[in-house]
Amino acid sequence: MKSVLIAISTIMLLTETAQSQEVVKLWPDNAIPNAIAGVKLDEKADPGSDGIMRISNVSVPTLTAYLPPKDKANGVCVMICPGGGYSILASGHEGEDVAKWFNEIGVTAFVLKYRLPNDKIMTNQQEVPLLDAMQGMTIIRQNAAKYRINPEKIGVMGFSAGGHLASTLATHYHRGAKASDLAKPNFAILLYPVITFGEKAHTGSRDKLLGKLNTSPDMVAYYSNELQVSNQTPPTFLVHSEDDKAVPVENSISFYLACLKNNVSAEMHLYPQGGHGYGLRTAKFGSLNTWPEACRAWLKSITATN
Repeated sequence: MKSVLIAISTIMLLTETAQSQEVVKLWPDNAIPNAIAGVKLDEKADPGSDGIMRISNVSVPTLTAYLPPKDKANGVCVMICPGGGYSILASGHEGEDVAKWFNEIGVTAFVLKYRLPNDKIMTNQQEVPLLDAMQGMTIIRQNAAKYRINPEKIGVMGFSAGGHLASTLATHYHRGAKASDLAKPNFAILLYPVITFGEKAHTGSRDKLLGKLNTSPDMVAYYSNELQVSNQTPPTFLVHSEDDKAVPVENSISFYLACLKNNVSAEMHLYPQGGHGYGLRTAKFGSLNTWPEACRAWLKSITATN
């Protein structure tokens, strides 16, 4: 009986915590860019037997705010883009879990639930995740005072295909109809990111974003973000495992080398083991367990936080 009461109390606590997070719609319901009028899918959230929460069929993109305790808050903010091959969003271990870790070190976090490319509900599907990321960054910066964050210390973080979206935002924030300086991240954190759509591409992410019939050389180059780095790309922190069989480590290496070529401050950590998709679940991979502390130190160095 005691164990049952403890379990119920835990569930109630988790429910209260989840309800306390503010969820912000990115767009008015009748003005979501590229959305096909009158067409909407039923969003699904599947926790899975492996404990990974998977969200699919996103029609209404949102930001979920995770705020640190006031006595810890340091004014730094990160918008997190979960991965999932542009097919689903791994919103638990590459979203909520990471946001809560950031809160522990005083950083405000927002988890971006972005629309996944789908020509049944949108036009020009390759544009849509970036449109949502631009809008998410813009909303955060416009509301910096409300969330007690420094508008010059707002970065983007992405995992896997979310890393592709984050690196696209870092290199394409000034392009397209919704381009704005408000959308520019001040830094980027990329974990096992999809970067290139060329030789070392994660073809699943490429085909989902572009569509299998839309892979012209110009389009592939445009979304191969190692080719789009400039001296305006923000400082970048990269983490990758050398044994990653899903997204080859050359993705991070190519972005790092492009940063060096363009005089962009960059720090890269490569680990011999870890595979793909680990997030903060690194205990069994030896030295990989050190990436969060390395990230914290890097973030402190570029934002001059205490």
